[in-house]
Amino acid sequence: MNKINSALSSLVRGACQQLLQPLNAAGRPTGGNVKVLRLLSTSVTHLQEAENQPQEVAAASTTPAKSSEDFSYYPPFPGQDSALRWGGKKFEELPVVHIKATYNNTHIQVTNSEGQSMARTSCGTEGFRNVKKSTPIAAQTAGISAAAKAQAKGVTFVRVLVKGLGPGRLSAVKGLSMGGLEIVSITDNTPVPHNGCRPRKARRL
Repeated sequence: MNKINSALSSLVRGACQQLLQPLNAAGRPTGGNVKVLRLLSTSVTHLQEAENQPQEVAAASTTPAKSSEDFSYYPPFPGQDSALRWGGKKFEELPVVHIKATYNNTHIQVTNSEGQSMARTSCGTEGFRNVKKSTPIAAQTAGISAAAKAQAKGVTFVRVLVKGLGPGRLSAVKGLSMGGLEIVSITDNTPVPHNGCRPRKARRL
């Protein structure tokens, strides 16, 4: 048994010597098996770099790493700070597109973050008349026109506030995206009564 162990150890020692012979004093290969020598030389250089820069590694390990819980792809809640930026602007600094979808028309107005008007359009101003104003096609056309007017003033990323239950509320948002605007968030501001005003009496037929 001892003879077998000594024979194996001598065999392994000889193989290691044959592998290390082509390496010169700088740790670079001068011949032999290229793949094995490349592996040995790269490991030697990595070890040398690790020995030369122990302080940088220690300094990097002491700095607190940002966890994935601090980052979110979703827009922040009102009053919540976020590291996300759209065109170099915070969420609160983005322009706002107000969509008022009534049963007979759809109004779209683009304002800046302070509420000053930048562009305005509606289904009536786009040439639709009477019953055609209350169609989704008219709202989509108005959305495309509002997007073109906003882009002419340098607007790219917007927030959308939708108000009303008209037939053009979704088509107007689709028209904004078709016009080239990047929609960051969509908020529904439709007022909901909590048993407020008394409804009108039923119509007699």
